[in-house]
Amino acid sequence: MTRIVTAAAGALAVLLFAAPAFATTIFVSNEKDNTITVVDADTLQVTKTIKVSRRPRGIMLSPDFKELFVAAGDGDIMDVIDTKTLEKSRELESGPDPELMAIDPTGKIIYIANEDDSLVTIMDIKSGDVIGEVPVGVEPEGMGVSPDGKYTAATSESTSMAHIIDNASKKLIANVLVDSRPREAKFTTDGKELWVSSEVGGTISIIDPQTWKVTKKIGFEVPGVRPEQLQPVGIDFTKDGKYAFVGLGPANRVAVIDTATKEVKNYILVGQRPWHGEMGPDGKEILRRQRAHQRPHGDRRRVAKGGEVGAGRQAAVGRGDHALIMEIGSHRSNSGAPTTIL
Repeated sequence: MTRIVTAAAGALAVLLFAAPAFATTIFVSNEKDNTITVVDADTLQVTKTIKVSRRPRGIMLSPDFKELFVAAGDGDIMDVIDTKTLEKSRELESGPDPELMAIDPTGKIIYIANEDDSLVTIMDIKSGDVIGEVPVGVEPEGMGVSPDGKYTAATSESTSMAHIIDNASKKLIANVLVDSRPREAKFTTDGKELWVSSEVGGTISIIDPQTWKVTKKIGFEVPGVRPEQLQPVGIDFTKDGKYAFVGLGPANRVAVIDTATKEVKNYILVGQRPWHGEMGPDGKEILRRQRAHQRPHGDRRRVAKGGEVGAGRQAAVGRGDHALIMEIGSHRSNSGAPTTIL
């Protein structure tokens, strides 16, 4: 039996782990190289490079872990990779400039953000048929489906909104104003809240799915770091839902938030410009993609995290980028001193 999980960070990444050894595989999309890098999470060695369509960005695994979906922005296509053979098996007509996507809990429907067309494309995964198109704000990016499969949230960078789609009717039912340049939309594990990160606004907006109103905003403050450098992007919840990890971009830190009190409990110093990330399969580790140097906007990679790996180790993923793997319980700083995360 083989299972897989996904994660992101500048390109995007996903991981695959197989019973009984629970070896984890990390998939990284390389936007400039038009490839997917496959990394063994135990050795952190590259095991394969898969050629895909132009400008791969968001990547996501199917719930049964059998397929990896790759949004090729400049190819105007969704490549599908067989996770067993590690070969491209088919293409889905995603619509122009697909960026990020979300899959419903049944694994039957995929929701795709078409950035250039200000549209969310709804597609049947098995047949590849487009079963709906929902106009949203300018430059849609972040996509999230509620745990019960009833709603999909799409963020629009230029409109500064989270758009809510009723999945049964395939209609837009709410437009929620958040702070500038929203990136990720993610429902909490219990589905009772929707968290939206605003990169330029520097906040996390928490939205009540009962009313689709913002109930709270979480800001960030780090001594010695300019406020404009605190740019939240990726949001990842622990398996028990008690904590959220938020990549703060140019601040070179990951914030740890108590989801009950909404208080920032810690700021973890990591490499340059952490973006997206994901919990490992066992929930004990998180992988964050970091940049060795500042890239111009539009040159991004997303990375995925792995399970049985050592805290603080780094895996090179190309063009100077690295993936940093941290333990959830503690983190060893650059000075070598252990720092408690939770």
